[in-house]
Amino acid sequence: MDEKRTPLRPTKKQKELLSFIEQFIAARGYSPSYREIMQGLQYTSVATVALHVNNLIKRGHLHKRDRSARSLEVIKPTITQEPKITPKQLKTSEEKWLVDKIELFFKEVESTPKIIEKELDQLYVLIGALKVLGAHGAAQAFIARLTELKKRTSESQYVA
Repeated sequence: MDEKRTPLRPTKKQKELLSFIEQFIAARGYSPSYREIMQGLQYTSVATVALHVNNLIKRGHLHKRDRSARSLEVIKPTITQEPKITPKQLKTSEEKWLVDKIELFFKEVESTPKIIEKELDQLYVLIGALKVLGAHGAAQAFIARLTELKKRTSESQYVA
């Protein structure tokens, strides 16, 4: 008989073990070996680790694939594995320097008689970098110029 039961709450030691396994998996992408758990939690034997792991499996907190190394999985993880991207905020001096460099590249492209598609792509990347770095105002200012360059490029293709 295989009944679905709600997991019993883990003991203090079991919570510590679950937390260690969860953090290990989040940091490395795979589960720890029993020896790594033993060293990480300063247990004195692998048998102690096995005892706690087996109890957590019975209580419904862990899952382990049979005959497979590093196969521990936390049933209800508390750590989210999705990376959070936060834009890096530039200092005013850094933003000014970057905007000046992009300005130079724009002037170079604008002064050429025939604009190459690769140059437009590079400008798009630079504007995207400004957005990622939090310089949205500067990025908006360059988008208008990039749109003009793109029009100029498309017109020159049809004239020739």
